Amino acid sequence: MHLTQCLQRSLQQTPDKLVTLFGTRRHTYRQFGARVTRLAGALQGLGMAAGDRVGMLALNSDRYLEYMMGVWWGGGVLNPVNTRWSAAEIVYSLDDCDTRILLVDEQFLPLVEELRARAKRAPLFVYAGEGPAPVGLLSYEQLIAEATPVADAGRGYDDLACIMYTGGTTGFPKGVMQSHQNLWAACMPRTMDMPPIPGGVLLQVAPLFHVAGLARALIQFFAGECHALLPTFEAEEVLRIIERERVTETLLVPTMILGVLAHPRFADYDLSSLKRLTYGASPSAGAMVEQVIAALPGIELSHSYGLTEACPTVSSNLPDGHTEAARRSGRSRSVGRGGFGVLVKVVDEQGLEVPRGAVGEVIVRGPNVMQGYWNKPEESAKALRDGWLYTGDGAYMDDDGYLFIVDRLKDMIVSGGENIYSAEVENVIARHPAVALCAVIGVPHEQWGEAVHAVVVRKPGVALSEAEVRAHCREFIAGYKCPKSVEFRSELPLSGAGKILKKDLREPFWAGRQRAVN
Repeated sequence: MHLTQCLQRSLQQTPDKLVTLFGTRRHTYRQFGARVTRLAGALQGLGMAAGDRVGMLALNSDRYLEYMMGVWWGGGVLNPVNTRWSAAEIVYSLDDCDTRILLVDEQFLPLVEELRARAKRAPLFVYAGEGPAPVGLLSYEQLIAEATPVADAGRGYDDLACIMYTGGTTGFPKGVMQSHQNLWAACMPRTMDMPPIPGGVLLQVAPLFHVAGLARALIQFFAGECHALLPTFEAEEVLRIIERERVTETLLVPTMILGVLAHPRFADYDLSSLKRLTYGASPSAGAMVEQVIAALPGIELSHSYGLTEACPTVSSNLPDGHTEAARRSGRSRSVGRGGFGVLVKVVDEQGLEVPRGAVGEVIVRGPNVMQGYWNKPEESAKALRDGWLYTGDGAYMDDDGYLFIVDRLKDMIVSGGENIYSAEVENVIARHPAVALCAVIGVPHEQWGEAVHAVVVRKPGVALSEAEVRAHCREFIAGYKCPKSVEFRSELPLSGAGKILKKDLREPFWAGRQRAVN
């Protein structure tokens, strides 16, 4: 369970196979390995000792993959910094886990001086972008060129591999401690369910600072296959790179998928190489699935559910859960069944398993579950109880073990004494042909305590009224679940992982109140 073993294997067996495609740069495993071993030596020369944290604040690139393997090869621990954060949040994460070295690309140079000034102990800044390093920053390329290659430090098993902060959407971010074993045990079983396509190319557009992107990249390394990388998501760039690099599979969140499908030049590109699409960060996406199948007939679809604390995969709904029969039965709306080595249960407030079909909290047990939160023993104890990770996600399980997420438990709306799960309402609204994106939240109401409020993004050039949204909902769900108010926006606030930030949507409605429930 050494995360560098996969690189050693490829260097031994397929050294001349391509591993990274980024812009015009092409690296074989031999070239990539030479850079990784030198980067590891350079980081050790800068003071990185076993277990020390090294951060990266950058968009996706081939250098990001070198950072991952180079830090591990040299014995260090990753701190992949969320690129959507403010300077204050970044500084908090650097200070919290005492990150001594921070790699930055050209996109984040404007933040360097502020980070340097605000950090309790400013890290060494290494410029890992294009062109020469600015004054005051070390040069990534020069460090690699001048360093002596070093042997693999051989860290693995329970040794810490990564501290991944959970985004900071509520309170201070929590550093999730992921060991080599945690990441290995999350990724290797996934290759049993769905091994990467032999000789294929993975399009890496999901951000590598997020656990889903990092883990998917690791799976590709485990298989000894190739990565094509995009710095950020742009719909036409995704189409262009799939055609140019003959991409075979990719991981996208539903907002990205819908953006690609809706692009006016979608039909102009040759996407015949794309055989598999994995999606996540959404409890259910029934309408989107139908759109993908119509636009890309024959593609394999897989839906993964997980969280940073599970590194990340808890369950997967594989291609057989997306067949026509599965879509008719509703099974395609499931997030699948627990993977190999992962135990999944749905429990009540006392931790007792609930009957099949009853809603409760998802809990998870397995070698993929985090070691805990960095320097937060009380938070760790709340999340990890009797060997189980309590996810805070509300769900039910059917008789065949398929898991259906209904909401984050904290997102449940109580209106007139009735529990309403926002995901159920969102799924109905999303079926309307004029809806591009939506979110449902609870807002204060003097009579019912809370009222259902929908925030909707219309598809371009399509008209849709509040009355039409309500009438549409009444066709599918009980009246008390239908939105009592609807607002229309041009976009919704999204996290770095592409998830809708409901906290930001709720905030104006609950401002000035002591509680966010009524």
